[in-house]
Amino acid sequence: MLSHFLILAGMLFAIGLTGALVRRNVIVVYMSLEMMLAAAMLALVAFAKFTNTMEGALFCFFVIAIAAAEVAVGLALIVAFFRRRKAISLDDLNSLKN
Repeated sequence: MLSHFLILAGMLFAIGLTGALVRRNVIVVYMSLEMMLAAAMLALVAFAKFTNTMEGALFCFFVIAIAAAEVAVGLALIVAFFRRRKAISLDDLNSLKN
């Protein structure tokens, strides 16, 4: 049973990693990173269920709280960048260096 959850978490992580490396759209890359985070949390919860402890689930609670703040800040940055450059391509992010 644990192996099914770990295979699912691995597949989700692989899909997220592929999306983050292949895509050039900032929003798609951001969603791919969130998918990778969700895959890691799924593995933590699966291990917590398998060992009958609450540490993995408790850690996931804190990760979800931090991820909510990260989403708010990340989307605010994406919106600000879009308002300034009228594009959300990763290639345009080099203009932020100046």
